[in-house]
Amino acid sequence: MIRILGYADRISAAPGECIQVKVSCEGLDQYDADLVRVIHGDINPSGPGYRDAPVPLDLGGPFKGRYQPIHAGSFGVVNAKPLFPAKSSLGLQAFVFPTLPGRGPQTILSRQDPQSGIGFRLYLDPEGAAALEVTAGGEKGGVVATGAPLIAERWYLISGSYDAASGALTVAQKPLKSYPWVNDADRASRTVPVNLAFADVGAPVMIAARQSTDRPATENFNGRIEAPKILSRFLPAEAMESPLDMQCEGLAAAWDFSIGIPTGQITDQSGNGLHGHLVNLPTRGVCGHAWNGDEHCWVKRPGHYAAIHFHDDDLYDCAWETDFEVRLPDDLSSGVYAVRLHGGVEEFYIPFSVRPPRGTTTAPVAFLLPTASYMAYANNRIGLDVPETEIVCGRLIQMSPIDLFMQTHPEIGLCFYDLHNDGSGVFYSSRLRPIVNMQPGHIGHLGGVGSNLWQFNADTHILGWLEHLDQPFDVIADEDLESEGSGILEGYRAVITGTHPEYYSVGMLDSLQSYLDDGGRLMYLGGNGFYWRVSFHPELPGVIECRKSEDGIRAYAPRPGEFYASFTGEYTGLWRRNGRPPNALAGIGMVSQGFDRSSPYVMKEASRDPRAAFVFEGVEGPVIGDYGLSGGGAAGLELDATDHSLGTPPHTLVLASSERHSDLYLMTPEDMDDPAPGLGGSEAEIIRAEMVFFETPGGGAVFSTGSIAWCGSLSHANYENDVARITTNVLRRFLDEKPFTPAPG
Repeated sequence: MIRILGYADRISAAPGECIQVKVSCEGLDQYDADLVRVIHGDINPSGPGYRDAPVPLDLGGPFKGRYQPIHAGSFGVVNAKPLFPAKSSLGLQAFVFPTLPGRGPQTILSRQDPQSGIGFRLYLDPEGAAALEVTAGGEKGGVVATGAPLIAERWYLISGSYDAASGALTVAQKPLKSYPWVNDADRASRTVPVNLAFADVGAPVMIAARQSTDRPATENFNGRIEAPKILSRFLPAEAMESPLDMQCEGLAAAWDFSIGIPTGQITDQSGNGLHGHLVNLPTRGVCGHAWNGDEHCWVKRPGHYAAIHFHDDDLYDCAWETDFEVRLPDDLSSGVYAVRLHGGVEEFYIPFSVRPPRGTTTAPVAFLLPTASYMAYANNRIGLDVPETEIVCGRLIQMSPIDLFMQTHPEIGLCFYDLHNDGSGVFYSSRLRPIVNMQPGHIGHLGGVGSNLWQFNADTHILGWLEHLDQPFDVIADEDLESEGSGILEGYRAVITGTHPEYYSVGMLDSLQSYLDDGGRLMYLGGNGFYWRVSFHPELPGVIECRKSEDGIRAYAPRPGEFYASFTGEYTGLWRRNGRPPNALAGIGMVSQGFDRSSPYVMKEASRDPRAAFVFEGVEGPVIGDYGLSGGGAAGLELDATDHSLGTPPHTLVLASSERHSDLYLMTPEDMDDPAPGLGGSEAEIIRAEMVFFETPGGGAVFSTGSIAWCGSLSHANYENDVARITTNVLRRFLDEKPFTPAPG
C-alpha cells in the first residue's frame, strides 16, 4: 500500500525559482519533506548501491496530511447562459461512435443539476441503448429508451426530443450504415407531464459526461461524439432521421469539433456564443463519420475530423491544490534532484532537474535528461497488463508494491504502452500526476537480469559515473531543449544523452542537430534513441503526443487516417519514416530488442584506426563489457547499429560490435519485411549493438554505444573497467578544445 503520493508543477527549474508540490495522503495525518540530490538510484548491492545527498534546505514541514482524489475521465464543459425559456420544448442530436456500449450508463449530452436532478440528459443506458431523461424535480419527468443496444464501433445518429405542449418524450437511434439481420435502428416514445421547467437550471452543459455531487463528472462516455446540438423546439419523427443543419429552427447550440483541434476549446457555431472547454484531454484529430479516405491529414480537411474520442480513463492534470512550495537556493548546482516526501516508513520521491541559471552554463558538459521518454513510460503497467512480458524477458517478473498499486489505482493514468479501457491507443501522456515508476530505487521489468532498471534509474548510472569522476556537469531537460532551442546548448563542449532517449520532438531534434553542425560533441550512451516523433502541446504544459503510425515497436496501431498529431498537425510515427532516421544524427539506429541477458562487445578492425586511438587508450580488448548490472553485459536490452542507407555517415568507424545474443532478441518490425525463421539473436546478423565514432564538418564529433545496457557496466569493479575507461577517454577528448578533423573530401 502506497499511502503518500505527489507531483510538481514543473520538471525543470533554475536556481532561485519555485516548484509547487502537490501531495495526497491516505491514512497519514502528517508527513515531512526534504530535498535530495539523486546520485545513483540503483539499489543493487552488486554495484555502488543507492546514493543521494541531502540538501540543507528547510521546506517548511512537517505538513498536515490530506487526501486529494484523482478524477479520471474526459468530457466537455460549457458554462452556459440560459439556453431558452425554462418551460420550452427540447431537441437534442449528435453523431456517436460508442466503443464500450453496455458498460454502464454513459452520457452524450446533458445539463442536469447534480443535487436536484432537474435538467435533461441524452445518454446510453446500462444496456447500451439510446435514452433520454428530462426532469423538473421529484416525480415531474421521465425516461425513455429504445431498448436496442448500440453496436460498438459503429456510427449512429442519436436524437432526443421533448414536446412541452403534448408531453411527448422521444428518443431515436439510427445507424449510418445498415446491415441485414442487424436490428440496431429504433425509436421509442412515452408521455410525461407537459410544460416541465427543466431547461435552464444553474448547471453547465456537459458533453460526454454528467455533473456529479462528489466529483467533476460521472457516467463518462467511451467513444466518439460529433456535432452535438441543442434546440429549443420539439423534433418530429422525420427530423430525427437525418442530421440537422445550421439553419434549422430553434438552434440554441451547435458545437463543431473540427474547429480548434490543437486546442482544449470547443466552439459553438449557433451564433449564441456557447463555447466551452475540454477536461482531461480527450483525443482530437480523429476521423468523424464523414471520413472517406480522400484525405489523411486533418489540417487539410478538418471537416472529416469533426469528432472527439472521449475515454473514462483519460487524465491530463490531477488539478491538486499545492501543499507547499520549494524555492531553490540561488547557489544550487545543476543536477537531478527530488523532493522526498516521508511519513513513518512511507516515502515518495518527486524527481526534477535543476538547470543552470537561465542564459548561462556552469560546466563544460551537459547531460540531457530524457524527460519526454519518462513521460512516455509514466505509470507503465507492462509487468502485469502485457502477457508476453515474461516471455520476452525469459524469466519470472518480480512484482513490487508499485505494480500492485498501479493495478488497484487505474486513475493515476496511462502511458504510450497502455490501452484505454475501450481498447484504443493512448496518444497523450502527462507529468501532472503522480508517476510512481519514476522513483529512485525502483526496480523495473525490462532492464535485464541484475538491477533490472529502465529509464530514470538506468540514467542514474550516468550520474553516478560523472560524480565518481568529480566531473562538473549541467542538466538540461527535454522541455528545456524544446522551449529554448539550440541556444541552450551553446557553450557546452560535450553533450551526453541518457540511456534511452527514445521520444524526440522536431524542436529537440533540430536543436541537437544544430549543436552538432556548430561543432558540438555528442556522446550517445544508450540505445533506441531518437526513435519516435512526439509533439508538445502548444498551450498546455507537461504533456506530449505520440501516434505510432506505419510501424515500429508499439502497443497499438492508430486507425487509418489518424497519423497526424492533433497538437501540431505534424506527421507522426518513427523518425525513420519522417525522413530523419537516428543514423543520420548518431550514426546508428534501432535494430533489435531483447530483455534477458546482455552480451559483450568485440573490438573491430576500425578500433585500430588512428582517428579513434584516444577511445581505446588503456584498453586491452578484444572483448569489452562481459559484465554489468543491466543483464550481465554492456550490450543489451535495445540495440542500435549502422545502416548507410538510413544515413549513417560514410566515414563512420565501427569500433566494436556485440556478439552472442539469445534468440529472445528479435529485429524491429520496420526491418522485418518478410517474417521467416532465422531472425533471432543467435542467427540474424542485423541483431547487434555497434559502437561508432565519426567527426562532423564543424570540428565536432559523435560517439555512440548502441546499447541501453552500456551504462549499467560503468560501475563494475569500482569504475575500474574497460567500459568506464572507454567512456571516460571519450569524455576527456570531447572536452579538449582541439577540433576534430573530418576525413579529406
